[in-house]
Amino acid sequence: MTQNIPSSPSISVGCTECRDLEGLDFDFTMAFQPIVNVRACTIYAYEALVRGVNGESAASILSQVNDGNRYRFDQACRVKAIERATELGLLSAPDCKLSINFLPNAVYRAETCIRATLEAARKFGFPPGRLMFEVTEGERIVDPMHLKGIFEEYARQGFTTSIDDFGSGYSGLNLLAMFQPHVLKIDMALTRNINSDPVRLAIIEGVMLVAKRLNIIVVAEGIETFEERDALIGLGVELMQGYYFARPDTAVLPTVIFQ
Repeated sequence: MTQNIPSSPSISVGCTECRDLEGLDFDFTMAFQPIVNVRACTIYAYEALVRGVNGESAASILSQVNDGNRYRFDQACRVKAIERATELGLLSAPDCKLSINFLPNAVYRAETCIRATLEAARKFGFPPGRLMFEVTEGERIVDPMHLKGIFEEYARQGFTTSIDDFGSGYSGLNLLAMFQPHVLKIDMALTRNINSDPVRLAIIEGVMLVAKRLNIIVVAEGIETFEERDALIGLGVELMQGYYFARPDTAVLPTVIFQ
């Protein structure tokens, strides 16, 4: 989703819209999928994934997002994720993070646009230090320096930062060279059938080497088989996410049976 970052006169208008979370003309809820530590047999985080209230897909909800409601939607997603995760009992899971996707092109100023998130965290008693913010590499970034500023502000606030879908989008290594997040999530396009694909195996081996040098945590996404899991363990990947462990669920925080 592309959009030019507004000039200063528009910033106050946009931030007013961000605070008006009731202004959306469609409703949605959140599904949650665990990110697991396969060595420790623990859950590292739950990622909040937008869904329709009647089970509609994320794509059907995102198709209703436009330039007129992008700011409200981004802010409402953050609040909804914290609210639903708290209702489903995430606070009772020690140290488990809540991962929230955000739209960088919907953020005017990180220090002001984060206010609704912090207010929601206070309201529901959710420790801000357990929040992780993901930006997908698949979204075309209009102003990379603006995104860098967002990540720096979020890190200053004590949030965990993450690049999602790494290896699938527009920027690739250029994005990683510009700023280094706490977490790098490798897209399923690279993990699929990795156990039988020497090319993908070599690519992820290289990503792991870079991540180690930069002190970045790696998550492998889209894991569907134990063969994929074991091949990634062999490369030193400890954090994974995918249907092999649990599918997203709107009604509960999915549990994981480690085997």
